[in-house]
Amino acid sequence: MALLRTPDGHGKVELARFRAPAAITPEPENAPANTLGIRRIMFAVDDIKDTVARLQAHGAELVGEIVQFENIYLLCYVRGPENIVVGLAEQLG
Repeated sequence: MALLRTPDGHGKVELARFRAPAAITPEPENAPANTLGIRRIMFAVDDIKDTVARLQAHGAELVGEIVQFENIYLLCYVRGPENIVVGLAEQLG
């Protein structure tokens, strides 16, 4: 996984390659986050639980659960319009 910061320092782009489970073709309508292709984007947020609640109020669906990556991030995915998966990351500390 690599996070690229935009030149203005206000945005980031995540590049990820899934090793497990193996990537699948984008056939299912509600494809999982590890489907090949540009099907998701990730945003840094200040309060992931509040952000998820606000998105769910607008019809977004939490994909899986909010998880902690080491002591660095809280992470989750939500499915939004057109079945695009949006990743959210809250930096800890």
